[in-house]
Amino acid sequence: MQNPIIVALDVPTAREALELAEELGPVVGAFKIGKQLFVSEGPDVVRKLKETGTKIFLDLKFHDIPNTVSKAVQSAIDLGVDMLTVHTSGGSEMLAAAEKTSNETAAVLGIDSPLILGVTVLTSMDDANLAELGIQEETHGQVVRLAKLAASSGLRGLVCSPQEIKLLREELGNQIQLVTPGIRAESSPADDQKRTMSPAEAVKAGASWLVIGRPITLAEDPRAAAIEILNSIDPEL
Repeated sequence: MQNPIIVALDVPTAREALELAEELGPVVGAFKIGKQLFVSEGPDVVRKLKETGTKIFLDLKFHDIPNTVSKAVQSAIDLGVDMLTVHTSGGSEMLAAAEKTSNETAAVLGIDSPLILGVTVLTSMDDANLAELGIQEETHGQVVRLAKLAASSGLRGLVCSPQEIKLLREELGNQIQLVTPGIRAESSPADDQKRTMSPAEAVKAGASWLVIGRPITLAEDPRAAAIEILNSIDPEL
């Protein structure tokens, strides 16, 4: 089993991100760069983190016309990212263009094709939030609808709430990779994530990767916190 922990580097500076990466690199599987860090520090922070030898998940949730998303995907892969996100609500043409670009760019560079992850319904949203947008379908139904759209468009991965892991495994099988935020240790508050689960529960349900931020990065000893979570999943890792 791979180390499934992706640490969310939700910090404002490259210095803080690199310090966390140095401390946590040996005990986690990858690091996620989101909007806060990327907007603050720019593409150079991706290059600096990549130089440490770690896997990089760039979580910018591209959502635009197919050509624009395709070019953004190519630029991200040129930076060396291993995973990146797109909104499935961009539609099948956009999703297919993102996957096609990933495969073609990887072939030119002689690397494995980075994982394009489709985002269905944000983990901060629930049925009431969807209703505000005029979507009457329940959260689970909307997740399945968009997940199937992503899979039929060629995507090999999805971002999903822990509560949808089992459902998506039943609908899409075991080939697609599921990256799961909303992970909280038993003692951690849910914060702004409404659909949460413990690390061990999420892996048992079928998650491929777990995105964990505050329970690790804000811990008194981040490395110890990461190791404790890893041991709760599988003491053999």
